[in-house]
Amino acid sequence: MGIHERPIGERIEWLFDLARRHSAEFSGPEACLARERYLAEHPTAIVVLKCMDGRINLPVATRTPPGIIQPIRNLGGIFDLGWPHLGEVLANHVHRMASEGRRVLVVITYHFSRGDPRRGCAGFAHDTDAAVAHTRAIKAQAEHVFGTGHGTVYPLVCGFETDEDALILHGPGGEPLDLSTLEPGDAAALPARLAQLFPDMPGQMRHDLLPLLHGNLERIAQVRSSNRALDIEHREWAICLGRGFDFLHTPNVALIIGPYSPDLADPIRNAAGILAVNMAAGRIPDDGFLLLASVPYNDIGVDQARAELKARFLSGFGAAVIRAEFPDLAEKMWMHTAVLDWRSRTLEHDGAGSGSGVGRSSPPPRK
Repeated sequence: MGIHERPIGERIEWLFDLARRHSAEFSGPEACLARERYLAEHPTAIVVLKCMDGRINLPVATRTPPGIIQPIRNLGGIFDLGWPHLGEVLANHVHRMASEGRRVLVVITYHFSRGDPRRGCAGFAHDTDAAVAHTRAIKAQAEHVFGTGHGTVYPLVCGFETDEDALILHGPGGEPLDLSTLEPGDAAALPARLAQLFPDMPGQMRHDLLPLLHGNLERIAQVRSSNRALDIEHREWAICLGRGFDFLHTPNVALIIGPYSPDLADPIRNAAGILAVNMAAGRIPDDGFLLLASVPYNDIGVDQARAELKARFLSGFGAAVIRAEFPDLAEKMWMHTAVLDWRSRTLEHDGAGSGSGVGRSSPPPRK
């Protein structure tokens, strides 16, 4: 029995076990040392703006050690740097990196499928041209905030073809470098290709971008030889609200909503609508769904306490929207709140033995 067919209690336990395994791998000595070695050679900080779609797993697609790529995810990959919270998160990250003498590569992604348009981004109604136009608008906003000289921050438009996990880098004029058209043996020519495509990108940054492209060539070759199945229909059974869901790079499990949009109720409504349709169509059991709110913290004490309050707020806000808009669906809602220790990527949720003290999990209310 696949995970999508299991009872809701088993699905929730599977999800938290996935989080535990991710934390164990991330905080292990080999992984910690690998990150230190990597950053010593490639100091550029990498931030990726991307859709909540679990297929868009940049560390796997580029064979990059966990923790190097900083993801910012939202339903549909829709962002606006004018949003107060998003602007603060990104600006604070850039200032912190700059104070350490590091440049920042901001990768602004869209995704699509060559094999079937229905496997494209539902947030843009599978309209790839609209998604590309949106990424270019975000790039223009990033240049407005951080400058057009690109000495410290370089915004890069990047496509992600989900059938083969292939990257498509777009130069300043929109000209593409589609890695799916290259072979692993073409890796030696990539430095010259990058210098030609991005003449305004600092040399150190181009050097630090190369390992991602080399890894992607290897990943494309691996995918082509694997004959993997391609999921078309939505089968999500969880709504994840907040941040700290890096462990959930699994297709068709969760709809992840970052806490960035000033109108947070709108993506929650959209996500709940998708889950309701999934149940009605029989793509997932109708015995329940998970609403998981998570907020990361860096330090114990005040920072952790604030994260707990924010997680409770997000959980209550999301539940209220679902109860108001989808009362029948709300009767099948299981709620969990969590905080994430950013240092170890440990998800401290309100289940048995977590000790987080954030709250209680809530079973579906009885009729």
